Amino acid sequence: QVHLEESGGGSVEAGGSLRLSCRLSGSRPRRYCMGWFRKAPGKEREGVATIDTEGTIEYKDFVKGRFTISSDNAMNNLYLEMNNLKPEDTAMYYCAAARDGGYCFEGTFFGYFGQGTQVTVSS
Repeated sequence: QVHLEESGGGSVEAGGSLRLSCRLSGSRPRRYCMGWFRKAPGKEREGVATIDTEGTIEYKDFVKGRFTISSDNAMNNLYLEMNNLKPEDTAMYYCAAARDGGYCFEGTFFGYFGQGTQVTVSS
């Protein structure tokens, strides 16, 4: 069983920065995919960025150049550095881990999510 716990959310003005952290515990495969998702009120949950044990990183277009995903070597901790935040970035942000082993790909199924941390950006 995998457990995820996020921290680091908060309220900032547009143009500000926040750094989210996620602590991962529990057993997992040697090859593994993790990511950050977000859900804004009235919208579907959407992916933000992914990273795997190969070091491959992918970002959604709406955060490219502003957000940076990273992890420690053992992928026990996952981070999301968010710069130049916009009001449309306001959402609950979730750390996620793939249900199965393997590197990230388009069809990766994320079976584990944390409880979320709120990010609010005011204009």
